[in-house]
Amino acid sequence: MRPTFFALAFATTLVAGGCAASGGHQRAGAHATGLHVEVPRIARPGGETAAWWFRDGAAQAAARGAMDGRAKNVIVFLGDGMSLATVTAARVFEGQRNGGSGEENRLSWETFPATALSKTYNTNSQTPDSAGTMSAIATGVKTRAGVLSIGQTAPRGDCAGALAAPMLSLWELASASGMATGVVTSTRVTHATPGATFAHSPERNWENDTELSDAARAAGCVDIARQLVETPFAGGFDVLMGGGRQNFMPVSQRDPEYDDKVGLRLDERDLVAEWQQRHPGGAYVWNLRQLQDAPVDAPLLALFEPDHMQFEHDRTRDAAGEPSLAEMTRAAITRLSRHPGGYVLLVEGGRIDHAHHYGNAYRALADTVAMSDAVRAALEATSAADTLVLVTADHAHTMTFAGYPVRGNPILGKVRGTGAEDAEVGLAADATGLPYTTLGYANGPGYTGASSAQPAGPKRFFHAGRDYLPAEGRPDLREVDTEHPDFMQEATVPLASESHGGDDVGIWASGPGSEAVRGSIEQNAIFHILLQATPRLRTALCAKDLCDANGVPVQLPQIAEFRPR
Repeated sequence: MRPTFFALAFATTLVAGGCAASGGHQRAGAHATGLHVEVPRIARPGGETAAWWFRDGAAQAAARGAMDGRAKNVIVFLGDGMSLATVTAARVFEGQRNGGSGEENRLSWETFPATALSKTYNTNSQTPDSAGTMSAIATGVKTRAGVLSIGQTAPRGDCAGALAAPMLSLWELASASGMATGVVTSTRVTHATPGATFAHSPERNWENDTELSDAARAAGCVDIARQLVETPFAGGFDVLMGGGRQNFMPVSQRDPEYDDKVGLRLDERDLVAEWQQRHPGGAYVWNLRQLQDAPVDAPLLALFEPDHMQFEHDRTRDAAGEPSLAEMTRAAITRLSRHPGGYVLLVEGGRIDHAHHYGNAYRALADTVAMSDAVRAALEATSAADTLVLVTADHAHTMTFAGYPVRGNPILGKVRGTGAEDAEVGLAADATGLPYTTLGYANGPGYTGASSAQPAGPKRFFHAGRDYLPAEGRPDLREVDTEHPDFMQEATVPLASESHGGDDVGIWASGPGSEAVRGSIEQNAIFHILLQATPRLRTALCAKDLCDANGVPVQLPQIAEFRPR
């Protein structure tokens, strides 16, 4: 039986002026193909429900004309933690690396015609995390921090609540609709962003069986790695590439690349072998050469590291060989594009986030440029006529881009310049006479006070600071190489790990349906833009009577109705 939420809501709110379309005001005559979806007024945040979030997101997408899209394929590029400051700094970083002054450079997606801002907060958190944010993008429903593709009714860690509130993801819907699906990431494939595509969990950290409590196991919850392998949706991914093979291997199994490492699973299940049994013709690879030799007409599982993959700066040091994000993207598209029904692909530049947490701007910017290369590779391998490419971030970070450096000043260098137009350019100084860098962090392990691991002064990567002493003034950076890859930018507040930021992030889009990407939208509306712009996906929901009279999917789908029987 369908939920009666909207019948009750409309009975009390559909009066003159009682309902509002969440798409916002439109200019007269602009985007005339936009469709109006009624959304009940509620008391917020208390009145928010999964059904309301879904309809509200549908209204935002429909009002912007997403239903005009005719995409066969969808590629979502997600820069984890890729704040607007990160995009700007990476643009300059790449431009300077290529010999220019930097500011005039453009990352690959900065040529896209459609842009918007995404509001990233979780239902219970002003500054979000990757699990709740990717869940919003994956399911069209905002939810709590720390949970994967479940509704907000289930508290974090509540297994029974999670089992009662799974949200159908775009990847599951695509699989149920006869499309191919894929995920490429530089993190563990069980991490928050990739995990939200085919897993449903009240705890993002339940990546293998050892992380679950006895109570959670008794209640019927299983770990994320098992969910990715055992998903009932058409056997799961056609392509899954990233790190994290330790979560698929039993403790009795030695890692194929590192003699001193073994799997983490205590249930003694070899999930790689189980995946191969489910995909008899599929290929499992764990290094670059194997990827290059793998067949392109078969499912692919590629796990290149026991943990996360290497940062782009460190990738070439991997003895076994790791592919770049661009190489993985090409490999994924080569396979998925063979599918006649189209595909939905996620490509995550996941280690941008980790470098920021470590307070190391160099690696964050290098990984952002690597994602730009991956986007460019995707554009070269696809057609703008049938493939919707959307680039966004899940949340921001606290990295700042400040001071008054002159045009072309090294983005990782010390500020040279003054606030006066005609003044002589020199090394800028703070109010105590000391130089400072253009990039910095509001908090994190780059705090310059002494810690238990490093003495007072500038910190070097890797430094997870603890037991800090108060800084006695700022360090003198005049003889410090702030452009070195291991230099850690100064942080104002000492933390062992730099935090996320709560500011909006960008959305850039190109291809069928991209015109709907404009203005300021709630993050869950991204799902609805992708859904409405892809006829095969929206038709699958309409076939379940989940659409309004205009064919807009507005009712929250029940995941059980889409699982193969």
